[in-house]
Amino acid sequence: MREILTFQPEYAEYLRDESRKTGRADSISFPETEEEVRGILRQVCAAGVPVTIQGGRTGLAAAAVPFGGHILNLSRMNRVLGIRQEDGSFFVRVQPGLALLELRKGLEKKNFDTEGWREEERQAFVEFCRAPEQFFPTDPTETSATLGGMAACNASGARSFRYGAARNYIQALRLVLTDGDVLSLRRGQCLAEGRRFSLVTEGGRRIYVELPTYQMPETKNASGYYAAEAMDAVDFIVGSDGTLGVMTELELKLLPLPPVIWGVSCFFETENQAVAFVKRLRKSGAEPAAIEYFDGGALEILRLQKKRSTAFSALPDVEDWAAACVYAEIHCGEEEEALKHLYEIGRELTASGGREEATWVARNDRDREQLQFFRHAVPESVNMQIDERRKVDPVITKLAADMSVPDSCLSQVVALYREGLTRCGLESATWGHIGNNHLHVNILPRDGEDYRKGKELYREWAKKVTAMGGAVSAEHGVGKLKADYLTVMYGKEHIREMAMAKKAFDPAFLLGRGNLFAPDVLGEEEG
Repeated sequence: MREILTFQPEYAEYLRDESRKTGRADSISFPETEEEVRGILRQVCAAGVPVTIQGGRTGLAAAAVPFGGHILNLSRMNRVLGIRQEDGSFFVRVQPGLALLELRKGLEKKNFDTEGWREEERQAFVEFCRAPEQFFPTDPTETSATLGGMAACNASGARSFRYGAARNYIQALRLVLTDGDVLSLRRGQCLAEGRRFSLVTEGGRRIYVELPTYQMPETKNASGYYAAEAMDAVDFIVGSDGTLGVMTELELKLLPLPPVIWGVSCFFETENQAVAFVKRLRKSGAEPAAIEYFDGGALEILRLQKKRSTAFSALPDVEDWAAACVYAEIHCGEEEEALKHLYEIGRELTASGGREEATWVARNDRDREQLQFFRHAVPESVNMQIDERRKVDPVITKLAADMSVPDSCLSQVVALYREGLTRCGLESATWGHIGNNHLHVNILPRDGEDYRKGKELYREWAKKVTAMGGAVSAEHGVGKLKADYLTVMYGKEHIREMAMAKKAFDPAFLLGRGNLFAPDVLGEEEG
């Protein structure tokens, strides 16, 4: 069995994730197989030791930050286990520690290590190599994210406007429970009767699960457990933030990669013009795969970084008049079709008050990479700025909203954010998936007082977004940082229902302590 290691200072990086929060742990392990995961869980959970599951630690909600106990790090479980073909579609079977970037490289080059694959999977791989290039549509900003982590928070990203979140593409999974037993679930094979599941483990144990009774918002949502009438058991595990078991295997559905992918960046003098453009674009015939946003604060950070750091010298110049940018991505079968969509975007841009002559169009890999660098440079620059401020005041961390609202509330929520930031005098940068009414409002505290005001403002927003029929987390999951907002969204009684559902899988509340809700929410578990 893989060794359980006493926690040493050399493992300090595993105490934090991209939330910039830091925790504590007593031990750590790096399993490479499901059997090793089972052995580790049997040992540590039998002793009543809490377990925090980790992948690439790219999460922003501190779900992978340990609050004591054992760290189960899955980064060495990073193999592609097989491929199958069904009804013309390909499905790839992976371990949870495989990074999205590595999967993308393998799909692009059609190059996987097939050692240990079953014969039928080897045959399917031959067909895969003959077929048009395939891709996994989920598109988070951080490509070093692991596929297990993406499943744990139901990640999405820019292309979710067309393709939806990770849940849509997870066909099957294996889940190791705290006693080392395993649930093997395949989509379509285990549906809830109303809001009740009856699941049978590979060891023959039956698990009864009463699902929460809340109605989920009809918008992009990664807030707590997925719960609906007659739902699929796979959907309940996806998005569970590492609180039910350890996913040791995932089967992902692939799609054919569109032959033509173009990117278009459109600039506006006001935020209202940009919002009007988004509304028009969503109803147009351009059929974008992604609609992204950068506000004036984000653009100004990029201007400053380009001047200050040679690492950002490749950033395109952003004109001083530009106060907002909307990026649209076109996916088409041929260039003639893409041109039609491009002209449609141009018409909507002009009608919304944008400057067509200032638009950037990326029609090849090199230009698209430059626009991707532009997109990724914003959060990276904000993190660098916060890290510098933490050296002066350690209490400071980035405060990042991850809320979404229905289409009808886009103007309302943008106005809500702008009014609150102005009223509180807070520095900020906003970007994200405006096509899904899902903006990342990042407050950049200058001191402890800014941090306090920012947290109060986020709680205020959580209440108002909930009243609009929105979600407090659209793609990053709840983790530990947003647990209070989840209570605002669903109420204490529904949180208790979530805790009861967790108890069916994890009776001692050992997995992911502090994620989604406090471990003592039922008044009987140890804090």
